[in-house]
Amino acid sequence: MAAPSMAAALAASLPAPSAAPTPAAPTYEAIPPSMSTLIDVEAEIPLQCVQLDGLVVSKILKHACDSNSSSPIGLLLGIDLDGVLEVSNSFPLPYHSGDDDDKSAKSVGRYQASMLRSLKEVQGDDSIVGFYQASTLGAFFNQNLIDLQAIHREKLRHGGIVVVHDVSQTTRGNASFRAFRLTPAFYDAYKKSNFSTTSLASHQLTFSSILEELPLKIYTNPLLSAFLGEFSTSSSSSSTFALPPSFSVLNLNSDGLTKNLEHIVDSLDNYRNEEGNLAYLSRQIARERAKADNYVAKRKEESAARVAQGLAPLPEEDVTRLFKIPPEPSRLESMLLLGQVDGYAKSLSETTSTGLVKMYAATAGSGV
Repeated sequence: MAAPSMAAALAASLPAPSAAPTPAAPTYEAIPPSMSTLIDVEAEIPLQCVQLDGLVVSKILKHACDSNSSSPIGLLLGIDLDGVLEVSNSFPLPYHSGDDDDKSAKSVGRYQASMLRSLKEVQGDDSIVGFYQASTLGAFFNQNLIDLQAIHREKLRHGGIVVVHDVSQTTRGNASFRAFRLTPAFYDAYKKSNFSTTSLASHQLTFSSILEELPLKIYTNPLLSAFLGEFSTSSSSSSTFALPPSFSVLNLNSDGLTKNLEHIVDSLDNYRNEEGNLAYLSRQIARERAKADNYVAKRKEESAARVAQGLAPLPEEDVTRLFKIPPEPSRLESMLLLGQVDGYAKSLSETTSTGLVKMYAATAGSGV
C-alpha cells in the first residue's frame, strides 16, 4: 500500500471546515424623493448644459499654450447630475509627431489607463465624460475629432461631449469655450459608413448638422472669485492698481485679419480640390454604369431575337463581375472642409466688426 503523499497528510491534519453561515438577504433603503431626480443610472435625464470647473479651464488654457500640436486633445472627467454635466477635472493626452500611428495609439492608450488608475488611487474623479480640443480661428472641424467622438459615443454617458477652445480668442483676452456632441442623424450615417449623396439627403446632413451645441457655463470656487475680485481692485494704501491697465483692446489686430484671410483661402483651395476629385470619380462611375447598361440592353435584344427564332434565350450574367463599378465616394471630407470655411468666416466677421468699431473710435478721437 503506497504511503500517503505529503499534501494529503497535511490536508488530513487540518480541522474540518465548519459550515458557512447562510448570508442574510440584502436590504435596500428607498431613495429619498429629493435625490430621485439626481440619481440617473440609465442616463434617461437629457443633458441641458455643461459646467466646467475653473481648474479645468486653467488646465485647458495651459495645455493649449504649451503644446506643440496645432490641435491638442485631452480627456474630460466628471459626472452628470440632474441634466447638468459637471466637468471637474481633465488631463492632456500626449502628442507624438512623426511616429507610427499604431505605436502612437498604443502609447496614448497606456498613458490614459495609467492616469485613470492613478486618479482612482487618490479617490479623484476617474469617469470620462468627453474630450476637449484646442483650435484656431474657430475652425475645429476635422476627421480626428469626428472619429474620436463617434468611436466613444456608445461607451460614454449621454454619448460624450467635446469642449472646443479657441486659442485665437484667448490671445485677444476672451477665453472661448464651446461644448458640442454628435447628432443622432450623423452618427447613424457614420455607423453605416455611408456619406453618399443619397445618404446625406435622407439624413438631411450638412456641415452644420454634424454637431449640436450645448449651453456651457464656468463654475469657480467662491474663494477664488473673491481673491480675483480683490486682486483686480485698487489697494487701499496705494493709488496704483494691483493689475496694471492694459491697452491691448485698442489694437486693431490687422495681423489677425491677414492670417484669417489666408486660412480661408487655403480652406477654399482644399475644398475646390476635394470637389474636383469627387467630380472625377462621379464621371468615372457614370461611364462604367453606362457601359454596364448598354451591355445589358444589348444582351436583352440578342435574347429576344433568339426567342423569336425559337432558340433558348441567353443565360443571365452577373454584370458586377464584368464591370467594376466603383462605389460612390464619401462626401464627409467635403462637409468638414465646408465647416472649416464657415468657422474661419465667422471668426473673420467677429474680428472685422470689432476692428471697425475701434477704427471709428480712433478716428473720432483724433478729430479726423
